Amino acid sequence: MPRPPESSRRASFDDWGPYGLLAVGTVTAAVAARAVGMSRDELYAALALLAAALLLQLVWGPVTGHRRVPSRTSAGLYFLRWALAFALTWLNPFFAFYAVAGYYSAGHQLPRRLVLPGLCLTAVTMAGSEIGGMPPHGVVLWIGFVVVLGANIGLVAVFTRFALQEQERLSAQAGTIAELERTNTALQQALDENAALHAQLLLQAREAGVADERRRLAAEIHDTIAQGLTGIIAQLQVVANATDLTTARTHLDRASSLARHSLGEARRSVHNLAPVALTVDGLPEALRKTVAEWGERTGVRAEFTVTGTTEQLHDEVSATLLRIAQEALSNAARHAAAHRLGVTLSYMGDEVSLDIRDDGTGFDPAAVPARTHAAGFGLDGMRARAERIAGTFAVESEPGGGTALSARVPLVRDDR
Repeated sequence: MPRPPESSRRASFDDWGPYGLLAVGTVTAAVAARAVGMSRDELYAALALLAAALLLQLVWGPVTGHRRVPSRTSAGLYFLRWALAFALTWLNPFFAFYAVAGYYSAGHQLPRRLVLPGLCLTAVTMAGSEIGGMPPHGVVLWIGFVVVLGANIGLVAVFTRFALQEQERLSAQAGTIAELERTNTALQQALDENAALHAQLLLQAREAGVADERRRLAAEIHDTIAQGLTGIIAQLQVVANATDLTTARTHLDRASSLARHSLGEARRSVHNLAPVALTVDGLPEALRKTVAEWGERTGVRAEFTVTGTTEQLHDEVSATLLRIAQEALSNAARHAAAHRLGVTLSYMGDEVSLDIRDDGTGFDPAAVPARTHAAGFGLDGMRARAERIAGTFAVESEPGGGTALSARVPLVRDDR
């Protein structure tokens, strides 16, 4: 059975302890009344004092409002009880049982400056009882009284010091607990705010993704389909002005090749509008298939590797990395003239890294001209995608030395 808390036990003693001690003192004093030589007047005085003590205990709670903190009222009642207990003990030393309550209640009924005086007064009452009653008769009893009083006061001082130290320790402990609670509350608030900011970031990333896809498609149409159609028109114009069948057939073949290429580019652009591959597979498998298909289409030896412990990523993170990979592979097919290409997806604790390396012609990153149409695609577009979800994008390349692209983004797990 669990023990009640200290405050509950103290409140219970404050309410009922003095009654019990007064009852024990009354019974023992009544039994020993003849032995200690109490006169009839002393018996009547004791009965009057007992009635006053009982009345004091009855009004104590209502007067103090049952508060367990020191106040002028509680201090006045404490010293009144001591006076009644001292007078009763003067009449019969066995009434000292009632005075014992002063030892227990001084710490929480008296202001701190009055605790020691209150305990010393209680010690006087107890010392008088221990030598057989007040006042001492003869030099020997006076000496005994002084010795016993000194012993009582010494014990009071020792136990008071221990009590104060314990009180300070408990106060410090309570302060530490309160500080920990405040810290935990602040930490929880920070975690809640972080979760809200994270959700807001992903929402903004989705909204920005829509606009980004529109810009990307515009650039794709301009750079591929529109240019292909322009080339087809140019070839057909040559055919229209050709004077011989061989020349016309040659340019018709070129126009047909451009049409097929433009159709392929249109299909690829539509495919890249949304990461359809992620609707069936996770990011690693989607990347594996994308790299394999790219290698078959271009004839370049392409390899895909996964390192670390695979995690189920948030849709926005997976889509961002897949689109970066698709853009990088598209750039490599157009410009790198590579023989080998490698893609590595790395799970690194709280980050995910996507690295694409090729042994192609390379380039000087500082000399890459700014795009003049729908700016923000190519390398800039890949960097914008990574930064939109609080990631980074880096390029390492040099003419004739191949190219290495690296995108590092936070590892945000799927919250479903």
